[in-house]
Amino acid sequence: MLYTINKSPLMFSNLRSVLRIAPAGEPILLYEDGVYAAVAGAVSETLTKQVLAQHPVYALKADLEARGLAALVDGVEVIDYDGFVALVEQHDVAPWL
Repeated sequence: MLYTINKSPLMFSNLRSVLRIAPAGEPILLYEDGVYAAVAGAVSETLTKQVLAQHPVYALKADLEARGLAALVDGVEVIDYDGFVALVEQHDVAPWL
């Protein structure tokens, strides 16, 4: 299962809740405002590191660039739209709202 997060962890608890629900090893994709969870030094960095300890975490490059975000938490993999499509082809998708 691919869990997708599109809400900022600064305003919503969806990343925290997916951590409680998603089985270890399942990938998590951050897109739209969800990419704020990938930022190094942000309030959410500790949570993101907890997620990374159990899951591969991906962040959509276009959304990072659109928000001017560059310094990311170590371990977050940046992917483009082709990478996004590859993840969707490999996994069922659970949008985490």
